[in-house]
Amino acid sequence: MTQAFVHPPAPLTTIGFDADDTLWQNEQFFRLTEAKFAELLRPYVPDHDVEARLLEAERRNLAFYGFGIKGFVLSMIETAIELTEGRVPAGVISQLLDAGREMLRHPVHTLPHVRETLESLHGQYRMVLITKGDLFDQERKLAASGLGDFFDAVEIVSDKSEATYTRIFARHGDGAARAMMIGNSLKSDVIPAIAAGAWGVFVPHPLTWVLEHAEEPSDTARFRKISDLGKLPALLAALP
Repeated sequence: MTQAFVHPPAPLTTIGFDADDTLWQNEQFFRLTEAKFAELLRPYVPDHDVEARLLEAERRNLAFYGFGIKGFVLSMIETAIELTEGRVPAGVISQLLDAGREMLRHPVHTLPHVRETLESLHGQYRMVLITKGDLFDQERKLAASGLGDFFDAVEIVSDKSEATYTRIFARHGDGAARAMMIGNSLKSDVIPAIAAGAWGVFVPHPLTWVLEHAEEPSDTARFRKISDLGKLPALLAALP
């Protein structure tokens, strides 16, 4: 019997990186502002779960405002108006707007092992930053991070889906089959990238937003999980 020839897997040529809470801290500033929001509203609605109502508004408003600080601030204002039945003082609204501006000015703090890992991989692969959120804020954070020179391309998208990764890895690489996506969100970074045919590498962050949670696709051949980006070079070296 003639044995069928099995082609070896195509080598990896392109790596996509998420930005927020993968390369630098982000969610912690949302959590701090959320806590301030709850404190501001407590005198007016002491018996309400302010955080839960805010999450409902954020979920509802994603289709209108997208991801990012501006949509978050609008959701806080909407929640404040709803919970107080329009009685929220203008001074509270003003403080919420100030909190949003403070978030947009906050310094960028890169996560451990990020810079040295990007530096070690630079030139070996096509490196693409793939992030969603407000255009101006994401551009600001990338510039402030000092990491921009490590990337061959930057894609700031409204959402991350299988079609998103198919398009980006075709544009900036050799297709999804020869690409890898790395990030802290199973829902946005890992699962849709694997669905497109790429490798998906999960790097957990303790403060990942609840709307980005999903079950790990542990039984999927192209799924990997590492504790931090410092483990990425060894993972790449061990790929089949």
